[in-house]
Amino acid sequence: MIEYTDLSRPIYKRLKEMIRNGELRQGEKIVQEKIAEQLGVSRTPLMKALLALENEYLVESIPRRGMYIKTLDYSQIIDIYVCREALEGMAARILAEKKEPTAVKKLKDCFSPFVGLTEIDQQTYADADEVFHSLLITLTGNKPLDNIYFFSNIHDKVVGHGLVRSPEETLEEHFNIIAAIEEGNADRAEELARAHISKSKELLINQSKKQRK
Repeated sequence: MIEYTDLSRPIYKRLKEMIRNGELRQGEKIVQEKIAEQLGVSRTPLMKALLALENEYLVESIPRRGMYIKTLDYSQIIDIYVCREALEGMAARILAEKKEPTAVKKLKDCFSPFVGLTEIDQQTYADADEVFHSLLITLTGNKPLDNIYFFSNIHDKVVGHGLVRSPEETLEEHFNIIAAIEEGNADRAEELARAHISKSKELLINQSKKQRK
């Protein structure tokens, strides 16, 4: 049971976790009575949490049918990657211009545990990847950029899609982005961050084309 004074926030976090780990699947109808009972909360804070998730494009309300977990098709996911490419590229540029050692360390800490491993656990790496991309934004200290990223919650929208590319392919890319930031090379940092997202986007586009054949 969740026990908080303001229940909507922890319910929101728990529901998001349930969506991301597959407890609530894309396209599944949200039975509010069942979830309220499961979490031990009332309908009012639950509805507030669901509305917050709807604003983040994770839940959708269908007239006369109820609320459902949002199903993202390839075109929508690709659109999200287009946004990520622009926002994270700008964030990498800002961090390179700031060139703060503490920020660099936090970014390195995301992936340092994977260096030298012959086998990398996919879920552990996916969690680190999520933290890294969120840190790219928050460490800039740029409030408008942070607000845009937080409001749209871009990365969370695609987490449920899983890792698009393997750790073996992306680990070096992450460290190259961090190196450019550490060197203060703003052009290079933005270029690498955008290319990192673009490669995943292009892979998704190719997968989408194959599905349509």
